[in-house]
Amino acid sequence: DPGSIEQLYECPMCSLTCTNIQILEEHVDLHLEEHSFLEVGNGDLELAQQLQMEEDKWQKSEEQREREEFKKLQRQYGLDNSGGYKQQFLKNMEREVDRGRMQPFEYHKRKSDMMECLAFGIDDGKTKTSGIIEALCKHYQNENKDVRRVWLSAGVDHFHSSLGDRGWGCGYRNSQMLLSSLLQNSLYSDCLRDTPVIPSIPKIQSMIEDAWREGFDPQGASHFNSRLNGSKAWIGACEIYSLLTSLRINCQIIDFHKATGPMGTHPRLFEWVLHYYSADSEGATKVVCTSKPPIYLQHQGHSRTVVGIEEKKNKTLCLLLFDPGCPSREMQKLIKQNSDGSSLRLLRRYVGSLKEKQYQIVAVDGVLSLEEKAARCLASQVLTSEKIP
Repeated sequence: DPGSIEQLYECPMCSLTCTNIQILEEHVDLHLEEHSFLEVGNGDLELAQQLQMEEDKWQKSEEQREREEFKKLQRQYGLDNSGGYKQQFLKNMEREVDRGRMQPFEYHKRKSDMMECLAFGIDDGKTKTSGIIEALCKHYQNENKDVRRVWLSAGVDHFHSSLGDRGWGCGYRNSQMLLSSLLQNSLYSDCLRDTPVIPSIPKIQSMIEDAWREGFDPQGASHFNSRLNGSKAWIGACEIYSLLTSLRINCQIIDFHKATGPMGTHPRLFEWVLHYYSADSEGATKVVCTSKPPIYLQHQGHSRTVVGIEEKKNKTLCLLLFDPGCPSREMQKLIKQNSDGSSLRLLRRYVGSLKEKQYQIVAVDGVLSLEEKAARCLASQVLTSEKIP
């Protein structure tokens, strides 16, 4: 009987036949949920793959940027194996000849002189200016405007950068200034008996390497791979400390690691320098020509030599600095007899003009015994500078 046959319902997705419409609907819903799940799953997989590709691309870009930054820093700090003082000197002289600013005979003469000086490890003296401290003493004795008192270091020669070290040699030139003062002081004659004249920059590099070999500052030595000679590597306070201490010269590093005044200034630095120069002086003499050696002053990217300090009538302080970047022709103006004092702007630095994030100084004070030197060498292997709060 046709009326007794059951109604059949076929699934449109898998051809399953059901006798109940509700069962069929639930079955079809399962198909739809499964299809939706697979679509979402495939979308997540594609998204994950895209994100991973972008991450890999970014990682490669960062690695490339880091390599370029590292090479840039190597070039900036003279650690790119591009040669040292001699190579730069010759290259710059060749450039001067090509531009017509130097005659070939002068090139060969200067090359010969340079090679001879390097062979003996001595500076050629062509960037040196002497007699400035003595001229300053005379000037301040006659100056009656705004300086209440002034303290000057012991005699020191100024050295400026040359064709061989322009752009990276300030630390070496400041070490030459410091050594020029110590060589004039009988207190240090025994320490410097093997250094009777101002050493050349390559010689100073070798002397620092010798200090490292003795055991001074192994951490700093590793930074330079224990090699300076033949490079344009910048040096700083730690290398100056190692050099001087290896010569049995008593010195210390003082770290002014943060500003101590408004607008990022360092008045504590000025106060420290004033105390350094004035501690042993008594009386009311306006001009105090001390026996104190000059001070090595370092900040990020540059270094200078402190040769004195002024106290103005309004009690403000002003450092007197020798800058290796200042050429001899400018420094010579300071020793002219008819100088009106205007050239002192080359030396003067007020509190408001020293606003680097931090400063380090190396200050000399006497000599060390062999035992003290050995103890300093051991201590420098965990060297930490004294910090001024």
